[in-house]
Amino acid sequence: MKESDEQERQGSAAYHAKSVEDTLTALNVGRDGLSRDEVVARQEKYGLNQLEEEKQRSGWAILLDQFKSIVIIILAIAAVLAFATARLPEGIALVTVIAVNTAIGFFTEWKAIRSMESLRELGRKVARVRRDGRKSEVAAEELVPGDIVLLHDEELVPADVRIITSEDIRVNEAALTGESMPVDKSIDPVEQDAPLHARTSMLYKGTSVVEGTAEGVVAATGPATELGRISRLVSAAEETAAPLQERLDHLGRKLAWITIAVAVLVGAAGLASGRETIIMIETAIALGVAAIPEGLPIVATIALARGMWLMAQRNALINRLTAVETLGATSVIFTDKTGTLTENRMTVVDVITADASYTFGQQKEEEGAPGGGHLEAAAEKSLVERLLRIGLLCSNAKLAKESEGFSGDPTEVALLEAAAKAGLTRSGLLEEMPEEREVPFDSEVMMMATFHRLEKDKEGGACYVAVKGAPGKILEVCNKVWQEEGAAQLSKEQKQQWHERVDELAGKGLRLLAFADKEAGDSAEEPYRNLRLVGIAGMEDPPRSEVREAIRDCQNAGIKVVMVTGDRPDTGASIGKKVGLSDEEKPFHGSDLSSPDELSKAEHRKILDSGIFARVTPEQKFNLVKHYQSAGHICAMTGDGVNDTPALKQADIGVAMGQRGTDAAKQVADMVLRDDNFSTIVAAIREGRIIFANIRKSVIFMLCTNIAEVLTVALASLVQAPLPLKPLQILYLNVLTDVFPALALGVGAGAVEVMKRPPRAADEAVLTWHHWRMIGGWSLFIGAIVLGALTIALMQFGFEEKHAVTISFLTLAFTKLWFVINLRDRGTSPWKNDVLKNRWMWAAWGICLSLLLIAVYWQPLASLLQVVNPGWKGWTLILAMSVLPVISGAFLPGIRFYSAGSEEYPR
Repeated sequence: MKESDEQERQGSAAYHAKSVEDTLTALNVGRDGLSRDEVVARQEKYGLNQLEEEKQRSGWAILLDQFKSIVIIILAIAAVLAFATARLPEGIALVTVIAVNTAIGFFTEWKAIRSMESLRELGRKVARVRRDGRKSEVAAEELVPGDIVLLHDEELVPADVRIITSEDIRVNEAALTGESMPVDKSIDPVEQDAPLHARTSMLYKGTSVVEGTAEGVVAATGPATELGRISRLVSAAEETAAPLQERLDHLGRKLAWITIAVAVLVGAAGLASGRETIIMIETAIALGVAAIPEGLPIVATIALARGMWLMAQRNALINRLTAVETLGATSVIFTDKTGTLTENRMTVVDVITADASYTFGQQKEEEGAPGGGHLEAAAEKSLVERLLRIGLLCSNAKLAKESEGFSGDPTEVALLEAAAKAGLTRSGLLEEMPEEREVPFDSEVMMMATFHRLEKDKEGGACYVAVKGAPGKILEVCNKVWQEEGAAQLSKEQKQQWHERVDELAGKGLRLLAFADKEAGDSAEEPYRNLRLVGIAGMEDPPRSEVREAIRDCQNAGIKVVMVTGDRPDTGASIGKKVGLSDEEKPFHGSDLSSPDELSKAEHRKILDSGIFARVTPEQKFNLVKHYQSAGHICAMTGDGVNDTPALKQADIGVAMGQRGTDAAKQVADMVLRDDNFSTIVAAIREGRIIFANIRKSVIFMLCTNIAEVLTVALASLVQAPLPLKPLQILYLNVLTDVFPALALGVGAGAVEVMKRPPRAADEAVLTWHHWRMIGGWSLFIGAIVLGALTIALMQFGFEEKHAVTISFLTLAFTKLWFVINLRDRGTSPWKNDVLKNRWMWAAWGICLSLLLIAVYWQPLASLLQVVNPGWKGWTLILAMSVLPVISGAFLPGIRFYSAGSEEYPR
């Protein structure tokens, strides 16, 4: 990086507290801008004005990831051994299994990543600068510290800029600070230790100008900007492995040790008893093949891929296969407020006049007010109409294209929309009273005024003055108040009552504007003197309609939803109540958030108990996620701004908004919601829970039958009986007749009550001791059945060895098919359950029966598998023995798949 250590150390942080002249001196630039030679020198010193983008996963990296599973590694070792001992059929079969799983995983993840990249619109941006005293346009990436930039409304700020001249400039900093409302900027320096949202003399890269114009000097570019600092914080976030991936790897390691231990014991016992070495090699291969559930990687991959596909249908793009399951294990969701819980637009909800209070958009009636949000009826009241008319006249918002509605400051847009519902238009009022003069909003005066001719055809005459601004400031300059019967004197007692009303509305988290007017002799008169108070309007960014139900679903599922916002505490508290998130009167302030290592247990517990966090910086969001992770939670973080990116990456799963989300947020997220709908997250949680339970079913199914295979082969080898299963027969069962039922289990619809259960423990394995005990019992039972069938075929029916081995092979095959019925949810009937309702299971049975009949009656395959026609006596024995587990399972209550911690699911 060409950027100097000094520039990176200071960034733009040193300039918000400096005066304009001191800033220009420190950056060694005049108001005419830099010379061409100086620009070249500084580009060489500081590099391009661009952030380092997180490197995208290449096709090779995605392909390599498919081989990181321990089960795949064990299968690869088994394939090498098979080829080394000239057992080509076994080797080819194992390589085929690996190739199929790799292809499915690779193409699914590759398609997902390409879909994510298509959301990113990283177009070339242009900046207007003054260099050598001349104005010109340059690529934003070519800016250097010291450049003089020119900014107008609806432009993105291309770098961190210290303002040197401004004209009523207001900036939307939501993407950086989380502040939902535009921020007024000025040239005046602020305190050195002012927080980011209070640095009103600075403009930051990635924010946008709402209105006004400004000139500024570039204080920092590229990685030295506030955006760059956040990017470094993103790089510091720890990548966490997906829970399912961790658990499957842990299970694979267990199976590897089991395989090695059994093979060593059986091999040693066989050699000690004098059996031939070649027979023991065949036995070892058979045991190795039997112990590993070859279908497990395929089943897990397809189950996750199907979940990814289902999420895509619900407008959620998944970056990694395991991300859906990770969300299913989530116990905490951190959500931004603006644009995620709310609609990211202001709307008028309360109006107060001297005679009454009016509440719009709610199904209730206030004193003297219309109910149900009938704004038109409210506007028939003369004072409400007067207030709305002032809101229209004293405004810079305008109608954009008909399809796009209004544009401008959100509060002014809200007033225009409210007036439009009442049948009032700005153009109509200006036709009646043309504008003579505007007194722009001043951040010190906190008011704005416009003068309008009372006689539209007479210039220079009497004017109507429309004023709006901060309630406290307006009340100071009013000496009268409008009542229904006319204007009356405004006493001190009445002013105090108005202040109390203001405090009451502010307590709801509303943004307040007061409105006043007067008549003036001409347009040169002082606007802010002897005004008549009309009323106060309260506005809010309303909650999204579907959010309350989505949050309730999360709470029913035992998932805590936490609001993390850069907005004011009172605003956060108000929205939290309305969406059913929290009743906290005083949300946790971001300034009280530190690293988990720096807090006491009591402070840590207070953080975990809070539901709303306000005025939170990127570092504090980052620390908040680490707080919950250190307490054992699996965390999901939703966000759309640059300020969210460190926490998005640190979280177990980051969820970015696709419509309003910044490119930076989408780049680090595991999932992007194309519809920005919080309820889509709830759908993903449900799908993730179902996927984990289905994979658990599949694993139990495969292990019960695979361990039964190990037991039968090991026991037969120890007593020097014929091997009941040949290596290729085991592969045929494990890869074909195991995979289809396991796949059917893996794509089941899941239990209806899955979202009425708490999330499973963060450290809960794919298989708990409850499941291992069950697997052990069923494996012994199935193994005994297979050995019993072999014994009866040899001893009772007098079949030759090849015929008897065919009987044991088919007995195990059909036992597997029927045994899957036992994998029903606890509490369901043996004859009416989720397995029998699964149409994919019926298809799997049909395919497997066909494959088994082909294996017996198609001579080329029968010769390869070393099986013969069992005859009617053999088929009778096979069917009679294979149904025994199903008959036994009918008397059992089913299996706990969603949680294994107690006899009943905890609520």
